[in-house]
Amino acid sequence: MSELKSGIPTQGEPFVAADTSEWKTVGHGVRRQILAHGADLMVVKVTFEPNSIGVMHHHPHRQVTYVAEGKFEATVGGERRTLHAGDSFFADGDVPHSVLALEKGTLIDCFTPGRADFLIVPQE
Repeated sequence: MSELKSGIPTQGEPFVAADTSEWKTVGHGVRRQILAHGADLMVVKVTFEPNSIGVMHHHPHRQVTYVAEGKFEATVGGERRTLHAGDSFFADGDVPHSVLALEKGTLIDCFTPGRADFLIVPQE
């Protein structure tokens, strides 16, 4: 990984093979895989087991989420919808949002700017 002038790490190569990108458990039944990323944009795959929750949260990054597989109950800014494969949502910066996996599924999250906090390795 190299670093841009902004201080946000960026991948060193233009391509990312899914089978070489690490998975991280981020909640009960929820795993995240960081795909392509740079200072201004990041793509992340998130898998959910049935009834798993992406807890209500907010961050300064704008986020677009695409439902690649499954069925989710999504809440964005207090509005709740059921989303199926092919659907998506947008959460502006600092707008609270969450998801509940109504069945096993996969979301593709795109963030701008990139989530430097996802790239930081905790010190032990």
